Amino acid sequence: MVDDAGREALQDGLRKTAVALGKADIPYALCGTYAAWARGAPEPLHDADFVIREEDVERARDALEQAGLELRDPAEDWLFKAYNEGQLIDILFRMVGEPVEMDVFERCDTMEVLAVRMPVLSATDLMDTKLRVLNEHYCDYARLLPVARALREQVDWDMVRRECADNPFASNFLNLLVDLEIVAPPA
Repeated sequence: MVDDAGREALQDGLRKTAVALGKADIPYALCGTYAAWARGAPEPLHDADFVIREEDVERARDALEQAGLELRDPAEDWLFKAYNEGQLIDILFRMVGEPVEMDVFERCDTMEVLAVRMPVLSATDLMDTKLRVLNEHYCDYARLLPVARALREQVDWDMVRRECADNPFASNFLNLLVDLEIVAPPA
């Protein structure tokens, strides 16, 4: 959780990141909880997330440093971290263990987020990635439920079901959405 000053710094960092990546002509998209927020979900208060291709990492790092963000390399090998006044922006180049391909960006919608027009991950891709990371160590349906409820009409649920078919945690969450009458049963 962040206080009002932290929230302002986080949102400013989100804007700086989007503008810097756009100016550097790097394919990118807002993803994670701020992308869900841009589509109507509750506002997140801990970090912002962007996705890029792995081959664009060095250019993205340069662009974000020039924009005044502080960069750090975490132990994980699928992202790097940028900070604006201590507030975290994650830059992912693999999602759910898979390299990010151009088709992810082709499915994005350009939306105005905090007064900056930027590509935002599709609602279907958002739910797909959020569900496919569920496992026995992380299975927080309470955080997913308001997101699914907010995005329900924007998501191709049949596609999400196909993508998540081999994940029992995701399948059970999808069944819960049907039981709660948030989404329709499979066709």
